[in-house]
Amino acid sequence: MDIKTASALNRLRLVSAPEAVSFLLLLICSVLKRTTDFNAVPVMGMVHGILFILYVLFWLDAWNRAKWPLGRAALYFVLSFLPFGGFFAERMLRREAENSVIAARARKELKDLKRGAAEA
Repeated sequence: MDIKTASALNRLRLVSAPEAVSFLLLLICSVLKRTTDFNAVPVMGMVHGILFILYVLFWLDAWNRAKWPLGRAALYFVLSFLPFGGFFAERMLRREAENSVIAARARKELKDLKRGAAEA
């Protein structure tokens, strides 16, 4: 995996937790709107909408760059609709990005070893 793919995964990871928090806050604001005089739904709705749009854009970029199978891409998309799904997506993306960086470094070291052995 190249650096652009890892960056795409990290962008998606970094927006997934705030998107999940904004979704939970929007749900709380919706309940408060119906039970009290407090109405923060328009503001939280806009914040959540912006974060959701960013999540979808970053998800599309990550899917394109990481070449995920349809099932994995669908999982990350469905997680954005679940109240705590963004937190799960963040953890999964962090692991995937770390593993891909480790694999890329190992491939580079192996390539360097082969080049050194060929020169010797």
